[in-house]
Amino acid sequence: MGSHCDHDHAHGHPDHATVGRALAEAETRCLAAGDRMTAPRRRVLELLLTAAEPVKAYDLIARYGTEGQAAKPPTVYRALEFLERKGMAHRIASISAYVACTAANDAPGHAAAFLICDCCGATQEVPAPAGQTFALAADAAGYAIERTTIEGHGRCPVCRVT
Repeated sequence: MGSHCDHDHAHGHPDHATVGRALAEAETRCLAAGDRMTAPRRRVLELLLTAAEPVKAYDLIARYGTEGQAAKPPTVYRALEFLERKGMAHRIASISAYVACTAANDAPGHAAAFLICDCCGATQEVPAPAGQTFALAADAAGYAIERTTIEGHGRCPVCRVT
């Protein structure tokens, strides 16, 4: 992500079983909502889940093919738009990247909050305590919020001590 630091990190990637369960849950959510988890949507979500870090759209395009072939940009962007709209992925605007939603409350429209390390790029989704208050304020003003993303930049625990 950002300028990488010169020390080790333990930011691990999920195992195949964890990714498989998340994909199965996403499929179930799609069916329950009357949507389809198409092959491109599934592949983009799989790439986000296995990355375990924010991924730029063009990196997703390059990684899309299982045999080295890149996807066409509209394929990936349409999949990202669907996943974001359904609460399965979030766009982190400050770094122009996407992550799979890891929140327990992964309903579409939930307020997402991210802690982003400016040293190593580690990103963690955390509960957004101000999300409900913000939604109530918007409602009082006559607005209908579709998405809320809060971003906090700083240093992760590893980068703080090294």
